[in-house]
Amino acid sequence: MEWFTADGYWLSRLIFQRALAAVYLVAFLTAALQFRALIGERGMLPVPDFLRRTGWRDGPGLFRLHYSDRFFALVAWTGCALAVALLAGADSYVPLWAAMLLWALPWALYLSIVQVGQTWYGFGWESLLLETGFLAVFLGNAHTAPPVLVLWLLRWVLFRVEFGAGLIKIRGDECWRRLTCLYFHHETQPMPGPLSWFFHRLPKPVHRAEVAANHVTQLLVPVLLFTPQPVASAAAGLMIVTQLWLVVSGNFAWLNWLTITLALSAVDWSLFTAPPAQSAPPLWYEIVVVAVTALVVLLSYRPARNLVSRRQVMNRSFDPLHLVNTYGAFGSISRVRLEVVVEGTDERVLHEGTVWREYGFRGKPGDPRRMPRQFAPYHLRLDWLMWFAALSPAYARPWFGPFMERLLENDRDTLRLLRHNPFPDAPPAHVRARVYRYRYTTWRELRATGRWWHRTYVRDFMRPVSLGPAWLSPTRRS
Repeated sequence: MEWFTADGYWLSRLIFQRALAAVYLVAFLTAALQFRALIGERGMLPVPDFLRRTGWRDGPGLFRLHYSDRFFALVAWTGCALAVALLAGADSYVPLWAAMLLWALPWALYLSIVQVGQTWYGFGWESLLLETGFLAVFLGNAHTAPPVLVLWLLRWVLFRVEFGAGLIKIRGDECWRRLTCLYFHHETQPMPGPLSWFFHRLPKPVHRAEVAANHVTQLLVPVLLFTPQPVASAAAGLMIVTQLWLVVSGNFAWLNWLTITLALSAVDWSLFTAPPAQSAPPLWYEIVVVAVTALVVLLSYRPARNLVSRRQVMNRSFDPLHLVNTYGAFGSISRVRLEVVVEGTDERVLHEGTVWREYGFRGKPGDPRRMPRQFAPYHLRLDWLMWFAALSPAYARPWFGPFMERLLENDRDTLRLLRHNPFPDAPPAHVRARVYRYRYTTWRELRATGRWWHRTYVRDFMRPVSLGPAWLSPTRRS
């Protein structure tokens, strides 16, 4: 079938595959370094408990067959090794069927991780990586020209990512329609980056222009992905520029980088370089690609219907394998930044003069003098969920109590998720959590005090607790 391949997109495929391998590497590395404290056998939300409560239909994966922390570590580090091999181009040195297997393995391994990740893996970029990774299995390697159908399916993913995000904004918070959301967003986003303070201090007319440009990029430009070249390449280029703007203004794990990866697959690089000689694809490969395309089209019905629905939902999977999903972000914007500050004391008897010492988190705001750091595309899962905890204590109830309990034990794996442990020699006697309102300082305040943040106490999040029978009392929790 002559129409089946697009020779000119060989470089688009190559760049896409190497970029996707890099994202896989970050995702598996994040899992390997954080899982014990979050979902391990002694984690805050242990996988064995989750598996006992759910069945295969809730989320098929390897851990339904067996789970142990050692096995999870093996899966995560194997995923890292596969990602490194793909990043180095190993798929180009093996037959087509072997290359497809090389891409299928990290997808299956990461799917297994997401299926047991629970709240810690409830982010849209997890499903986006799985959907993109699934399509990458059928994109072929250097031995054959890229299949047109898979290239179009990748654009369909990119379209839903951008268009879905644009629609959820227009339908959601009125500040998006008034072009005023960026008056607040850089200050109240989940995990600000080192430049977020400066973005927040841009003039308001610039913020309004940013929002207007965002609406154009997310609501109009995605349609151009399905037009002839070079218009489609120009549309993808605009998306890449927008995503890079988001990269430097905050920390959104690998969402922006994966969106850039998808956009790179839509660029026609043959405008700059001629394709090498490539052989015709085998018949079995054509049959598989056509079948997968039909499956994706069938599964796209509910996500597509969601896009046009007045009750649009974002970041939802409609099938247990996360093959076709809905996406979106920041349908509503917080006007005030609330942060949960966790403290401990080594004093056995509490009194008005008790000295409390603060735990330091790696990414989320804490010490007002500490400039926000850049961590993305690496994902600090605990820091992100602490932001949600401040917005909704009920959201954090399943894991926040276990988190505090492990601080009282000076649990090594939990403390590795933190930047600073104020009790390195012995566990604290009591811990507590309090909610503070954070706002960026002004230029004058920054110069005078060296503080990036000003914070004000709001309320208790969890009253002082210690290990013992009283810990089990629900009145002790938020």
